Amino acid sequence: MLTIRMTRHGAKKRPFFHIVVADSRSPRDGRFIEKVGTYNPLLPREHAQRVTVDKERVAHWLKVGAQPSDRVAKFLAEAELMKPRERREQTKKNQPRAKAQERLKAAAGAAAEGEKTEAAAS
Repeated sequence: MLTIRMTRHGAKKRPFFHIVVADSRSPRDGRFIEKVGTYNPLLPREHAQRVTVDKERVAHWLKVGAQPSDRVAKFLAEAELMKPRERREQTKKNQPRAKAQERLKAAAGAAAEGEKTEAAAS
């Protein structure tokens, strides 16, 4: 299966990525078929050279059946080469569990009652 993904280049703490078409079984920075663009995350978002893509070649590879990675799909959607993917729902692991949420709601309710009584007293 062909993928359109990024390979990391650049020095330590100075990342630079090539956007390549590669076999999905090859390593991240290993063998690839064709280089179709670049991504420089150190440039500001508005900079023209932050993401460069050869639109004709990417369109060809998408037509052949290459699947872009999530990040590359986002870049291609910004370049209007494909429609944007749906965002996956975020996990809820960082939220408190059920009993803790109940305690927070109870505390918020008690605080609201305290404000009402203070407002009525004044």
